[in-house]
Amino acid sequence: MPKLVNTLTIGAYYRSGRLSQHLLWLACGAGVAGLLASRALIALSPVVGVLAVLANPQLRQTAVSCWRNGALLRAAALVAFLLLSGIYTSEWAVWRHELFRSLTWLGVPLAFTLAVPLSGRQRRAVGGLFVLSTAAVALATLAKYLLDPISADAAINVGHNVQAITGVFHIAFGTMLAQAFFWGLLLRRQQQVGPLGRAVLLAAAAVIVLTLHVLAYRTGLLVLYAGLLAYAIRLLLKKHVVFGLGLLALLALGPWVAFQTLHSVQRRVESTSWDIKQYVQGNDINDYSLARRLAAVETAASIIRRNWLVGVGPADAYAAMLDEYRWKNFGLRPANWVNVHNQYLSALIGGGVVGLAIWLSILFWPLRHRGTRRNPYIVFFILTQATVMMVADMLSLQIGLNLFVFGYGFLVVADETNRLRANRKLPD
Repeated sequence: MPKLVNTLTIGAYYRSGRLSQHLLWLACGAGVAGLLASRALIALSPVVGVLAVLANPQLRQTAVSCWRNGALLRAAALVAFLLLSGIYTSEWAVWRHELFRSLTWLGVPLAFTLAVPLSGRQRRAVGGLFVLSTAAVALATLAKYLLDPISADAAINVGHNVQAITGVFHIAFGTMLAQAFFWGLLLRRQQQVGPLGRAVLLAAAAVIVLTLHVLAYRTGLLVLYAGLLAYAIRLLLKKHVVFGLGLLALLALGPWVAFQTLHSVQRRVESTSWDIKQYVQGNDINDYSLARRLAAVETAASIIRRNWLVGVGPADAYAAMLDEYRWKNFGLRPANWVNVHNQYLSALIGGGVVGLAIWLSILFWPLRHRGTRRNPYIVFFILTQATVMMVADMLSLQIGLNLFVFGYGFLVVADETNRLRANRKLPD
């Protein structure tokens, strides 16, 4: 009898869709933890996502309408273009590796399309986990800096960054800090978040802002201030003149105060200015990261002019950069022939106008929906990613790819899925 009761209970659990929903929730939690700390959990997350899909009791009915999910189809178009680029690629080993990596573009969106959608409470829990976990890593990293600020400032002075305590790449970590700041403030506005939750989220946002400034994460600060500037403009357009002008004043005052009070910010500004001067004056730039990036942009522009339609092939992009450096190397040693740190230019090198169009459709097409434009979580996701990709080729890094695709699936694909379900009036 107990076995029969257990079997019936498990069957009811499966038929209700809660098994699929809870597995997707678990996959999201593993994804957040993996982004901040563990590659193993990042690898485990898609596996749990697949199990969530298979546990959906209405999988057949849900799968029939997959072709109507534009967010999923645009992600699939990127994979299809990479597959077709095999016709003219010459770097077969790299192409096979990139094709394997690109499966993330299919697996994660499919999980958020075919599994039972998360409830509002579960989505808030995932968002809270991301904000609070990011703030905790930021606080620990800040403590690491304060234990030896002299050595850290010396590293910043030559263009290096204080490594996150968990080893997350500094550009991705800076982006996560900025995103967690905005999402933490947005979560505070939820009615379901009590006074204690609001206080904790506000404290997390304060820790994040402090960390970004003290550690002088150049990319993270760019993303943070770009988001705040966009919000200030929105306030002014909505006729909230006093709040909009007040925020603009704070945006102008914040960097000045940080420069006057924080040695790390002073070192970062001085090193950045010196970097640019070395490139402009044609000096030796082997030891200057920003100057090398500027040289990479010039190198990329030469390749794009010759291969503007379909590019050299996504798998051949770095090889093309190396070949171009052999013609003009800016006095750089081969070890310093860096790839272009700009996702848009990277898309143009590998895919030309066609590849760039696919990428821009993934990034900006969701905003054509009025409901999406009114969803601040998605708007800030798109804004922060669009900003960071002006100064980093995020998708070439595994952590950058995971960060984008997870956010894209959790926010954009899930939003499109929920809209389709509402139109079809399917039961949850």
